[in-house]
Amino acid sequence: MRRYCIKSEPDRIEFMDILKENTDGYMTRVTRIQNGYEKSIDEFMTRELFELCLKTGFINEIKKSASSVA
Repeated sequence: MRRYCIKSEPDRIEFMDILKENTDGYMTRVTRIQNGYEKSIDEFMTRELFELCLKTGFINEIKKSASSVA
């Protein structure tokens, strides 16, 4: 599963998980955390909108950190 950070207000954390992918786009789960309250919404996002959000920096992929050091 891929996770993306969503640009948001300073006092709020928002991220999006890709649940499924098909030819038209992505089924996503958007999670918002503010003042200790968490809300998740499942929504469909077209490929075009997803690519636009990436290009404009509205979303950025959260990379998994390495679990060990060489």
